[in-house]
Amino acid sequence: MRKIITTLNDHNDSLFILIKSLSKSEKRQFKLYVGRLGGNSDAKFLQLFEFMDKLKTYDEPAILTSGIVTKTQLSNLKAHLYKQILVSLRLAPAHQNIRVQIREQLDFATVLYQKGLYKQSLKLLDKAKSMALENEEKNVAYEIVELEKVIETQYITRSISTRADELAIQAKELSEQNVITSKLSNLSLQLYSIMLKTGYAKSEKEKLQITDYFEGHLPKYDYDTLNFREKLWLYKAHLWYSFLIQDFLSCYKYAERYIRLFDDNPLMIKQNPVFYLKGMHYLLESLFYLRHESKFKEALNKLSELRANPNFPKGDNIDTLLFLYINSNRFNHRFMLGNFEDGDALVKDVLLGLKSPKYRIDEHHVMVFYYKIASLYFGAGENLKCIEYCGKIINSKSLKTNEDLACFARILNLVAHYEAGKDYHLESLLRSTYKFLIKMNDLHEVQKEMIKFVRKLGDIYPSELKAEFKKLHTTLEKYEDDPYERRAFLYLDLLSWLESKIENKPVAEVIKEKAKRIIR
Repeated sequence: MRKIITTLNDHNDSLFILIKSLSKSEKRQFKLYVGRLGGNSDAKFLQLFEFMDKLKTYDEPAILTSGIVTKTQLSNLKAHLYKQILVSLRLAPAHQNIRVQIREQLDFATVLYQKGLYKQSLKLLDKAKSMALENEEKNVAYEIVELEKVIETQYITRSISTRADELAIQAKELSEQNVITSKLSNLSLQLYSIMLKTGYAKSEKEKLQITDYFEGHLPKYDYDTLNFREKLWLYKAHLWYSFLIQDFLSCYKYAERYIRLFDDNPLMIKQNPVFYLKGMHYLLESLFYLRHESKFKEALNKLSELRANPNFPKGDNIDTLLFLYINSNRFNHRFMLGNFEDGDALVKDVLLGLKSPKYRIDEHHVMVFYYKIASLYFGAGENLKCIEYCGKIINSKSLKTNEDLACFARILNLVAHYEAGKDYHLESLLRSTYKFLIKMNDLHEVQKEMIKFVRKLGDIYPSELKAEFKKLHTTLEKYEDDPYERRAFLYLDLLSWLESKIENKPVAEVIKEKAKRIIR
């Protein structure tokens, strides 16, 4: 069983992290690999491996006192062990994907070329090139063609004139395709970077800036000549652009094309499972924003079925993504329907997964799950549990203070305290929440209105509350359809909560009634 890595030193030691990430079968494979090298049964790097495997946390003094290695030798021995583990993993069948296989053939062909065995080298290169082109691995295909050109200048045949023309044309075509792919992938990456730095467009001015950037960096292309890889990056770039400007209908349009591209090329699903899973998540996210429940449910079922599909690739990274995307969207499906009751089983599944060493969930995604759990309990009227999970987010040191998640966790925490009747905490919570919101940059108008409301909440008499709730509802309602404000209501459905207070109904009942009218 792999251990959970918990300390700062653990995270700073790459070798320890790599060892702890190995499955039982991968550890067994490594020991068999070392045994096949011959004369290595007592090798120091194997002893170091076995010693570090037994450690629960990285402990350099313990390694040095073990007598395996001296302090001056440790750095080199660790580097050697790290390399040997990677070689072993590369040889393992589970890691023998098509890219590794093509690279292996290219390496073999290079060795044969260096020995002067040109004919044998060209034969291997031709096989590797066919594999690369069939699997849309055009960068390595270009490398293969370039090596073929070098060999053809030394291995003279009667077909050299036509062969030279063929290789020149092929190299030019691959180069042009790789340039387009590179420009589109660069654009997609830059748009993602904008998302991380500044978030969604919050005004018409920001939308125009993003549009100018997108149009200025989108390369010219002939759509009819694009193959799988170029189309994939084209759709991905459009997806990020659409998310940034909050055009969720366009998000759905390109996410649907993205998935259809894979479904029409099933071999590519096997070769690029991570891209496929991310595409499914983009599709579900866009459908959630559009409130299209029937298509959302269909897509979620399709994603969930991949777990049991024997033809879908397996692996640590894939298992982690499946856990993240399936469970995140299980929560979203409940929120769409206003189905907050009986959520303990889902919460239990998620909490077990977050603790499991099988999944490597980063701290940010852990906090996102905590917020979803808090929201689920709030909707179910279990305010004390809601407060518990809001507290985990508020006390986390991993979230930046300007993140929407940190902001709305505090607002939800305040509302849950009010609902739970914890009046003795309200005054201090009001002050801390107000101070936090004031420090935030680029606040939404919804957040600004909440600051005003929070600031005066302590001075409102109980008899005046309903009237104040109505005033706040009227103020916030005008932002519900504002393209730059409506996402705030996806974090926390303040309007439904206010309506529940005004109409004296449970918030879940209000959301369910809305869902019946809105969702498709």
